[in-house]
Amino acid sequence: MGNVRLAEGVYWVGAIDWNIRNFHGYSTRLGTTYNAYLVVDEKIALIDTVKAPFYSEMVSRVTELVPLQDIDYVVSNHVEMDHSGSLPMVMSEAKKAKLITLEKFGDSGLKKTFHTDWPLMPVKEGSEVELGKRRLRFIPTPMLHWPDSMCTYLVEDNILFSMDAFGQHMASSVRFDDEVGLDVVMPEAAKYYANILMPFGDLILKAADKLSRLDIGMIAPSHGVIWRSHHEVIVQAYAAWGRGDSRNKALVVYDTMWGSTEKMALALAQGIANEGPEVRVYNLTRSDQSDIMKEVLDARAVLVGSPTLNNGLFPSVAAFLTYLKGLKPKGKLGAAFGSHGWAGGAVKLAQQELGQAGIEVMDSGLAFKFVPTEEELSQCIDFGRTIGNRITGARTELPA
Repeated sequence: MGNVRLAEGVYWVGAIDWNIRNFHGYSTRLGTTYNAYLVVDEKIALIDTVKAPFYSEMVSRVTELVPLQDIDYVVSNHVEMDHSGSLPMVMSEAKKAKLITLEKFGDSGLKKTFHTDWPLMPVKEGSEVELGKRRLRFIPTPMLHWPDSMCTYLVEDNILFSMDAFGQHMASSVRFDDEVGLDVVMPEAAKYYANILMPFGDLILKAADKLSRLDIGMIAPSHGVIWRSHHEVIVQAYAAWGRGDSRNKALVVYDTMWGSTEKMALALAQGIANEGPEVRVYNLTRSDQSDIMKEVLDARAVLVGSPTLNNGLFPSVAAFLTYLKGLKPKGKLGAAFGSHGWAGGAVKLAQQELGQAGIEVMDSGLAFKFVPTEEELSQCIDFGRTIGNRITGARTELPA
């Protein structure tokens, strides 16, 4: 597959990574793409590059259209290496090109990453570059998800090159949302948001307000498919996720040594379901935490169960809670539970970790010795009912 036309003189020239399965801790079962874009006018701009091993794939698409030597501007929307890894090779060939980057953080980030003296052109809010019939306008979106992040807007064509915002980790042989289908794209967009952008919900809302002032007809992110038919759907979803809107839904996430904590997990799930909410149950040994985090995104409650090991948390549960704390989900209820032998400790620690994640922790949790009795399992069901009632009484619905 060669380059793909977005509009007259505007092309996707990126690369497809069919086989990546882990992206710094995020499972990518569908692979990913590294999207780069070429705007051909009186002057030529290359918007972002690709991960270094995919340089040749990108160049083959670019040179179907123009020689690298003819490029006037290279835009670095974000310094992270999946987007900038090919810059040394590009800049060595595109000798007349100026490298556009966000002032201060982009400038310093490129210098610290590549230790070279490229002709940098720092830009700020509202800066524009004339290409001929078209203009590129630059829109800083700091901490989405690095300080240097920015979007580039092709004014006359109403195309927003949105960097990591609105992306998905998925490889495909087609480039547009309507070719893949919303039923495929939206779950991957949700997983991407949950695992990368969730900590920045307040900043997402500010960025969404800023971008709402633009006339956007297409959103071209740096990973996954391009939004040409349903861009309003993903913008609305980002606003809901940024606010922390939730569904009538609970997650029960746990691990177990000899099955006792699992018995508690299933009883809690039964109690919640008895009051009406949807419940999903995940064993951390058998489930991927980045998949679970997609479910956290729109859940109202997250219950975490751990047996006690060496007076502390079970390792898989400790890892999940560390990951959860970093992502700081908004507007969640939570509680901990677990079985222990001679001495406990895991439930108390899990409660503390949930609180540090910004979750509203209910009660003191449930901790039982060894195998829970029928009476203790009944307590789990009753506690689940309490949580179920809280969920149905305090939920905020996402748009359908």
